[in-house]
Amino acid sequence: MSESTYAADPFGSPTPVLSVSPVVLSAPGRAVDLEIRVSAPVTGSELPVILLSHGQGYSNHLSSLNGYAPLANYWAAHGFVVIQPTHLSSRTLSLDPDTPGAPLYWRSRAEDMRRILDQLDVIEAAVPQLLGRLDRSKVAVAGHSMGGHTASLLLGARLTDPHDGTEVNLAEPRIKAGVLLAAPGRGGDALSEIAAENYSFLLTTDFSEMTTPTLVVAGDKDASAHLTVRGPDWHADPYVLSPGPKSLLTLFDAEHGLGGVSGYDVAETTDENPERVSAVQRLTWAYLRTELYPGDPAWQAACDALAAGPDPLGRVESK
Repeated sequence: MSESTYAADPFGSPTPVLSVSPVVLSAPGRAVDLEIRVSAPVTGSELPVILLSHGQGYSNHLSSLNGYAPLANYWAAHGFVVIQPTHLSSRTLSLDPDTPGAPLYWRSRAEDMRRILDQLDVIEAAVPQLLGRLDRSKVAVAGHSMGGHTASLLLGARLTDPHDGTEVNLAEPRIKAGVLLAAPGRGGDALSEIAAENYSFLLTTDFSEMTTPTLVVAGDKDASAHLTVRGPDWHADPYVLSPGPKSLLTLFDAEHGLGGVSGYDVAETTDENPERVSAVQRLTWAYLRTELYPGDPAWQAACDALAAGPDPLGRVESK
């Protein structure tokens, strides 16, 4: 292990991971019960928790509890319990397009995460070797793309419900920190015509009340033309338009897949780059580690390692 890698990864060697799925949570009023994957290190106690919300690509199974293995496995191998729901928007469920909330189920997605937190007793009892090992005071949320929108709502972003005009506040006080990966930016005239017409809930996104500490990760080549007329800087809006404390990791030459975070060797990654994925793994883990354990040196070490090389993969700024 190189000196710089070790500096960015104070946990040292990864721990073997136990992954269990599907764990089924009863969900009255939801179209189907909530299925989750739980990944945890086989050793350790008082483990912090990351809720990981999948995106909405065209692959069938990445947008489910079976996606995002590069992130889930890394975080779990370095001391977190990672919980991944299959949201109602997943193609794996093949729900009727007339189901209320279709096609992206923006509200239900956030409610899935609250339901998970409400049923941690059930989850602990259902997963072998997990009982009594969670630290429920240390919970974070992460999400990629549409999952980033879900995470932003839980972190305090607001929107106006396009159906009844009410302001929606889904901020979850049990969540202490977050990571937004290629998440949507502001609405209004920043949206493409297609996005404004088909995803009207994005029109009123407001980050001014998103107060929970958050790391925003954006690729400087992530144009997302189907969603925005602004270009790559749109994905930095959750950092620019929200109050501190926040940090922004801008990845150079990265597109929407951020090198391939949604799965190993997946066809929909347009910018496949294992080194970039490794940087995302280390920096997101280090950020959450330091936010949940104030004084932990992981975040500073990871930032220093990112900047130390002759050809940095990205840059970090904070406010």
